[in-house]
Amino acid sequence: MSEAYDVALLDLDGVVYIGHRPVAGAADALAKARAAGQRLAFVTNNAFRTPSAVADLLTRLGVPAALGDVVTSAQAAARLLAERLPAGSPVLVVGGMGLRHALRGQGLRPVSTAAERPAAVVQGYDPNLSYGLIAEGAQAVSNGALFVASNGDLTIPGASGPPRPGNGALIQVIRAATGTDPIITGKPERPLHREAVMRTGAERPLVVGDRLDTDIEGAYNGGADSLLVLTGVTDALAAVTAVPAHRPTYVAADLAGLLTPHPRVRRSAGSGGDSYTCGGWTARWDGEIVALSHGGDGDSDDGGRDSGDEGGVGDRYDGLRALCGAAWRTDAPARPAAVEQALGRLGFG
Repeated sequence: MSEAYDVALLDLDGVVYIGHRPVAGAADALAKARAAGQRLAFVTNNAFRTPSAVADLLTRLGVPAALGDVVTSAQAAARLLAERLPAGSPVLVVGGMGLRHALRGQGLRPVSTAAERPAAVVQGYDPNLSYGLIAEGAQAVSNGALFVASNGDLTIPGASGPPRPGNGALIQVIRAATGTDPIITGKPERPLHREAVMRTGAERPLVVGDRLDTDIEGAYNGGADSLLVLTGVTDALAAVTAVPAHRPTYVAADLAGLLTPHPRVRRSAGSGGDSYTCGGWTARWDGEIVALSHGGDGDSDDGGRDSGDEGGVGDRYDGLRALCGAAWRTDAPARPAAVEQALGRLGFG
C-alpha cells in the first residue's frame, strides 16, 4: 500500500497516539512506510495546538515530524478566510494560539473584541475559552461578521472517563445567540482535505483514520481512498454497519496496514445470492444474516458455536473484509443483528 499512494494523510488521536501515549507499533510502522518512499502528513481537527507544537509532540513519541508535516483545521480556516477577505483584515479569534498563528500566516490580523470591527469571527477549541470572548464573538457575528469554525466535533476524548465537549458543542452558543450557522473547515468538510493536498502536493493521497464520521467521511467528500484502523473509537461492528459515506476503502488493525497487502474481495453470483470471498473466507447474505464460512472447513457461521480454523490475525481481517463486502452490498446499512454472529466468529466481540 505504501507504494500505491504517494502521501498518507494521517489522523493523530486514536491513530498515532491516544492522549499523550503512542499507539503500540505506530512509530515502527510509520518509519517503515517512510523508508518505502511514502510521504507522511499529520492532519488534525485540533485547532488549539500550533503545527510546531504538534510536530514536537510527535517527535517526543518516537515519530519524527517537522513543522511542514502537520496540517491543522486552523490552517484550513485561515486559508478560507484569506480567500474571502482583503489582506490585513481583522478577524476575531474565539480560540487559542493555533488559530492566531494560522491567521498571521495568511496575512490576516487576529483581534479579540467586537469593537475592533472584525470582518470575520473564527472559533476553535480552547480548553480555557471564556464566556467574555464567546460573547464578543456573538456580538461581532450579530453585527455581520462572517462566522467560521475550525471543526464541528461535538466531543473530544477525555483523559479518563467519558468524552468532553468539543468545538462542535461550543459553537452552539454563538449559533444559538445569533441564529447564524458557521462555515466549518475541519473534517469531514472539504477545506481541511484540500489544505492537506495543497500543502503536500499529493497526487494520490490515502486518508488514514479511526473515525467514520470525520476521517472516512472526509476522504469520501474529498474523493480520496481511505484506511480505517481499529485502534481508536471505531470498532468492527460500526465499520460493517456503516452508511456509504462512512465505508473505508481498506480496514486494518493498526498502522501496520500501511505495509501489508489488502487482498481484494471477490464477488461471485450464485443461485442463493452473491457471495464475497477474501483470503479463504466467504460471506453470504442468506436473507436474514450474513453467513460466514472458512475455506479450511467449509462450515457456515452458526452463531459462534463452531470456532472453525480462523488462522492468524491476517486471516481474521480477511474475514472482516469479506464480511464488509456482503454487508455493503447495498446502500442501506446492515442491521447489527445481521452481522454480530459472523463478527463473533472472527473474534470481534
